[in-house]
Amino acid sequence: MTDLNTHWLGLALRSPVVIGASPLSDDLDSLRACVEAGAGAVVMHSLFEEQLIAEQMAAHRFIDSRINSDAEALSFFPESQMTSAGSRAYLKRLELLRASLEVPVIASLNGVSAGGWLDHASELEQAGASALELNLYDPAAVGGESAAQLEGRQLEVVAGVVERVAIPVTVKLSPFYSALPALVAAIDDAGAAGVAVFNRFYQPDIDLDELALRRDIVLSTSAELPQRLHAIAQLHGHTRLELAATGGVHSGDDAVKAILCGAAVVQVVSAVLARGPLAVAEILDGLATRLAAMGYLSVHQARGALSLLNAPDPHTWERLNYARLLQGWRPRN
Repeated sequence: MTDLNTHWLGLALRSPVVIGASPLSDDLDSLRACVEAGAGAVVMHSLFEEQLIAEQMAAHRFIDSRINSDAEALSFFPESQMTSAGSRAYLKRLELLRASLEVPVIASLNGVSAGGWLDHASELEQAGASALELNLYDPAAVGGESAAQLEGRQLEVVAGVVERVAIPVTVKLSPFYSALPALVAAIDDAGAAGVAVFNRFYQPDIDLDELALRRDIVLSTSAELPQRLHAIAQLHGHTRLELAATGGVHSGDDAVKAILCGAAVVQVVSAVLARGPLAVAEILDGLATRLAAMGYLSVHQARGALSLLNAPDPHTWERLNYARLLQGWRPRN
């Protein structure tokens, strides 16, 4: 029987299927069912710095309005200041999950300022997070900042968080970096333990009838996986970082592909949202069956077998394959 145990971020996991960052972390019963089905770890939904600032500013305005309207309030209202009150619910949820689930729980942080990242990272470590995922969703929305400047700022954040906490830090990246291997090498130098590729962007659509923006969550499909496979196959063997595939894993075969390219784990969300915790068991069963049929005795043995370093035809992962695909394409009758 194929051994599904793996290691990720220095953590020993019983399987490479990890529940990715999503609203599932607010549903303890569903997470318990996912763990019972074989999930090796859980990543909480992101703690967004902007949400905390908005909550803190709301409290700030409430307190100041009372102070200004009632002179006696000066005697019992605290001095108005920015506090970490907004993160308390997240920290309590983290503590609950750590106490209730028999697998590692990874906290996720999506911040925009160096100070915000560092302060909240320390809070998450103290609350018992097994590791920390930094979600670098910071698109250059305004002119004036170059790609090099944006990446440099992000690397400073990674280095600062790594220095602040003792737990492993992994970085979740978008697919839009022009020189991904170089960036990952810099993230490695900054002291991170892993990289997850890629973040899925939930961008608004246009409602033509209402002439308004529409915000709908569209679940992933297996069609999104090849982009992840290409990145992981390029990175495996060229970095010490543990690699995670996130986005597009819906079946055991999807998970096998990611592992053969070099992934230590696959993060699943959409499959569970669509099919429930049973999806975890289905993916793991398909993973074990396929690996056994291919002659692999363990996940570790299969990992990276089709990466750029080990593929029978490495050019398939490179630019040359693009030209071959175009030359060989023919329209269907």
